[in-house]
Amino acid sequence: MWILIFKLSAGIGLFLFAMYLLEESLKNLSGRNFKLFLQRTTKNKIGAVAGGAVVTGILQSSSMVSLMVLAFVGAGVFTMKNAMAIILGANLGTTLDSWLVATLGFKVDIEVVAYPAVFLGGLFLILFGNRKTMKYIAYFLLGFGLLFIGLSFMKVAMEGQVKTFDFSKYAEMSVVVFLIIGFVITSLVQSSSVTMALTLSALHAGAITFPAAAAIVLGSETGTCIKILAGSLGGNASKKRVALGNLFFNIFLTVLAFTLLKPTLLMITDGIGIIDPLIGLVTFSTLINLVSIIIFLPFLDPFTKFLEKFFKDTDGSAAAFIGNANVNEPETALDLFKRETEYFIHNSMLYNLALFDIDTKRLFEYAAFKTINEKRKYFSKTMEEKYEFLKQLQGELQSFYLSLRTKVKVEQNPLLSQLISAVRSSMYAIKSMKDIGNNIANLRRSSTDIKFNLFTRQKGATEELYLQLNSLMEQKTKPDFEKFKSIFISIQDNYSSTLNNFYKDAQGGNIEDLDITTVINFNRELFTSHKAILISVKDFLLEEKEAEGFNEIPLYTT
Repeated sequence: MWILIFKLSAGIGLFLFAMYLLEESLKNLSGRNFKLFLQRTTKNKIGAVAGGAVVTGILQSSSMVSLMVLAFVGAGVFTMKNAMAIILGANLGTTLDSWLVATLGFKVDIEVVAYPAVFLGGLFLILFGNRKTMKYIAYFLLGFGLLFIGLSFMKVAMEGQVKTFDFSKYAEMSVVVFLIIGFVITSLVQSSSVTMALTLSALHAGAITFPAAAAIVLGSETGTCIKILAGSLGGNASKKRVALGNLFFNIFLTVLAFTLLKPTLLMITDGIGIIDPLIGLVTFSTLINLVSIIIFLPFLDPFTKFLEKFFKDTDGSAAAFIGNANVNEPETALDLFKRETEYFIHNSMLYNLALFDIDTKRLFEYAAFKTINEKRKYFSKTMEEKYEFLKQLQGELQSFYLSLRTKVKVEQNPLLSQLISAVRSSMYAIKSMKDIGNNIANLRRSSTDIKFNLFTRQKGATEELYLQLNSLMEQKTKPDFEKFKSIFISIQDNYSSTLNNFYKDAQGGNIEDLDITTVINFNRELFTSHKAILISVKDFLLEEKEAEGFNEIPLYTT
């Protein structure tokens, strides 16, 4: 009796470990591609559902996909509507694992499938463990093999329990009890795949009936919400709303399917003609998720509006993307850090151009950042308030960087270092421009032609520079080093020619000594600011090796 319980426990442990290995391998081999795929497919509800289903079907972790989506919606990358659509698709995608277990796990000789996979996985890990790709291929093979070995342990343990224990007295229990059992098991192990594997093993051994097994599966649908609810704690209002929406959806799915449990099972067995209870159970799981999506999807718009009534937006953070990112998910966190850096550079450019009274609305119409800034009332802030906002954002980026740098992989450190360097350079550009704010105002209002003409020329040069940099930030293909070198040379030439022309004009004109000092200071700080913003964009766009040529360029001295 105890041996069988231990074997069942070992099977659950092996299955969970195998799921972890599979998740880690797929996340590291293709995790970023899946995130990019999700972002590309969320332009409409159908695409978002399909994207959620595909990614979850491959990664086999609806919780992982849902937590990834929570991070993105908290950062403003996904709208709440599309985030909900992805989670709906994730619920459907996770049933792929059930089909794999029900067919291969119970229909194929496990030893033929599992043992060679474990052998190859172990061999590759020992021989090639120092190579990233081979390491995670080994993880995948080990996970694949151990998944079925763990399933075998559960199956054998269940068959043994049936022989030594009389389950017939539980056959008459209400299906509500089995519904609760499914919820409790999934809440504890935080894996609906484990609950499904256990249920399939019990059904295969004859320990439970088909309706009882279906009730357990229904309970597991709501049980998976606990991890997502926990992941939203401490997050902003959007994250909490999505987590709550996921809970509401799963409760709706459970209540609807439980109400129609008998006719649904009858349709599967008699209508479709599925005799095998294992195939019938996974068909039931797939069917209820698919039908629920079909019913729920048309009401997604009013549903998300309903969710907006919950939780107040009380986030005092300046960050638009990293405020609720989790450094324990370094891949996602790094993506959001890069997005936040881009947002910081964007607003730095807006700030500097606004000091020159250049029309920023015409130059920068980036819809995503514009929407964020409008929500934060950034455009209505005074210049001093904008500067304080950017200082706060730089502090939050720096703090997040310190937390993230110990979590990312070694090969990602250069990217992380370049991003924080881009933030520092961008802040330096702002500081240099702010320092000459009074000079800019005086030159713009000056009645002296020499000073006013110099300001006009520098205003035009600044607008032209920022147009170039903005174009580089928005273009699809990466610029090369030579492009940045060309821009730097033009900045250098502008500094020298402006200074030389001013000296010539000053010699033949009537200008006070104080005005000469003002102009020289203005030109020098403007030059410093232009170099700094160029370096910021360069660090953001170029890879480390491409940017090595800039190491010899003096950044902040003239």
